[in-house]
Amino acid sequence: MTQARPLVPSRFVRPSIPRPGGGRDRAGLVRQSYEAISEGSRSFAFASKLFDRPTRERVWMLYAWCRRCDDLADAQDMGGELGDQAGIEDRLQAIKVLTRRALAGEPTADVGFDALNQVANEAGITLDMANEVISGFAMDANGFSPPTEKEMMRYCYHVAGAVGVLMARVMFAPNDSFIYDRACDLGLAFQLANIARDVVEDARAGRCYLPHDWLAEQGLEPDTHADEENRFKLAAVVAKLVDRMELYEEAARIGAKHLRFRQRWAVLSAARIYGAIGRKVRERGQLAWDHRIYVPAHEKLWHVVVALGQALTKYAPEPEQWPPYSREDLRPVAGW
Repeated sequence: MTQARPLVPSRFVRPSIPRPGGGRDRAGLVRQSYEAISEGSRSFAFASKLFDRPTRERVWMLYAWCRRCDDLADAQDMGGELGDQAGIEDRLQAIKVLTRRALAGEPTADVGFDALNQVANEAGITLDMANEVISGFAMDANGFSPPTEKEMMRYCYHVAGAVGVLMARVMFAPNDSFIYDRACDLGLAFQLANIARDVVEDARAGRCYLPHDWLAEQGLEPDTHADEENRFKLAAVVAKLVDRMELYEEAARIGAKHLRFRQRWAVLSAARIYGAIGRKVRERGQLAWDHRIYVPAHEKLWHVVVALGQALTKYAPEPEQWPPYSREDLRPVAGW
């Protein structure tokens, strides 16, 4: 069989030259990444300013990639209202292709992915690490809804716990499995707080991230659990969710003791602020979803001050109860 001839002779083809940031100016990437985090997550943007400058710039660039992937997967803008979910498989494929290009050092013509290119070059992020996060988007693309708590936590691992591991990487945390496990725990706590806050919004988009067996205990169904007449029972399920959040939050504090001071302060501040979101949801009960819950600036400042004391003293008592699932229990996901 005759081999097809290339359209252009190989002697004229020049491979792309790998360039950090896809050839973009690093300062420009940092600036645009900060704009993304300040619009997409005010709580995390607030806490991130406590990092030393090199760390916070890497954190912002990593966030820019995560935010861009999330927006592409959900057809939304900066974490806003979910868009039309038709064509999600094509958007997922775009995420995979652009991520591969970025980690190969190739330009992507997209700021979020070029930011990944830059931070991966600086911190040694690999395609396998990035794919752990992308698996979470694939779960959504396949209409994931967890039958059990473990499956809910598996989803949380891929969309947030794996991001916690990447955060430990960009902070140049000690390369120790215990510390990386605690970084994962913090990501899991963040995601549980997000699920608690957004459960009604997710339901409007046809999504349910609460374990079906938890819902069944309250006589609820996954397709009607967030209806207004079911909010009292829903509040009981979400209270259990926030209890789980606190287990992961407490475990994460143990790992923070091993970080440098500025990093420890920022991580503990973020943990307190996100934890406050979950606790506000639990405290408001069936009224929690009448208005979007947030932590106002003066409360954030208070959490930062308390976290400063914890960071200075390295106060992090051993948890009375460890979370039921570890990082190794939740990965990998086959078939997604």
